[in-house]
Amino acid sequence: MTDENKTEDTKKKSAAKSAAPKSGEKPAGARRSAPRKDAAPEKKAPVVVKKTSRAVAKTDDAATEMKSAFVKATPAAKTAPVEKQKEVQNTVDRTVPQLDKYGRSYATGKRKNAIARVWLKSGKGDIIINGKVLNVYFARPTQQMLIEQPFKVINRTGQYDIMATVVGGGLSGQAGAVRHGVSKALTYYDPTLRTVLERAGLLARDSRVVERKK
Repeated sequence: MTDENKTEDTKKKSAAKSAAPKSGEKPAGARRSAPRKDAAPEKKAPVVVKKTSRAVAKTDDAATEMKSAFVKATPAAKTAPVEKQKEVQNTVDRTVPQLDKYGRSYATGKRKNAIARVWLKSGKGDIIINGKVLNVYFARPTQQMLIEQPFKVINRTGQYDIMATVVGGGLSGQAGAVRHGVSKALTYYDPTLRTVLERAGLLARDSRVVERKK
C-alpha cells in the first residue's frame, strides 16, 4: 500500500470519528429543551394513605360463616312476627267471697263529698260508725233507714255486724256513702246477692252533687 492510500484511510477514519457523537452527547440534529426560568415547578401528586378504622374488621372466614348461617336460616323464622307477652291483669273473681283473715269483707262507699270505709261480717246486727252506735251518730230516722235499706232488700236484717268510718260532706251525704259501702261489702261477702242489690240500684254511686256557686 502506498503512502497516498494510507493518508486517505487515516483521513476517512478521523472524519468518521469526528462525525460520531461522543458518549453522553446528543446528536446535532436533536433539539435541546432547556427548562424555562418562569415555569412553575411541577407538583407531585399527594400520596393518600387509607387509615384503618379502630373497629376490628371481620375476617373473610367470619364473613363466610355468617353468610352460611344466614342461608341456612328457615324463611319461617325470618317472617314470623315476635309475639309480645300478654300482660297479666289483676282481675277479681266476683264469684268467690273476698274476706280477710278475720272473716270480714271490705268496701268503699261514696256520696257527694263523703267517703265511707265499711267492714262487714256475720253477727247480731251491730252497726258502729266512727266509734259510735248508729242511733247516736245518725239521729234522724231517715238516715237510719238509708243504712238499713240494703239488709231489707235481701231480707237479712240483724244478721251482719258493721264497722264504718266516714269523712267529708254532711250527715245526709255520709249516710248515702255508708249505704253504698254496705251494699258493696255484701256483694263481696256473698257474691250471690249482687243481682238483687244491683236491680235495687244500691251498687251504683249517686252522682248528684250540689251545683257550683257561680
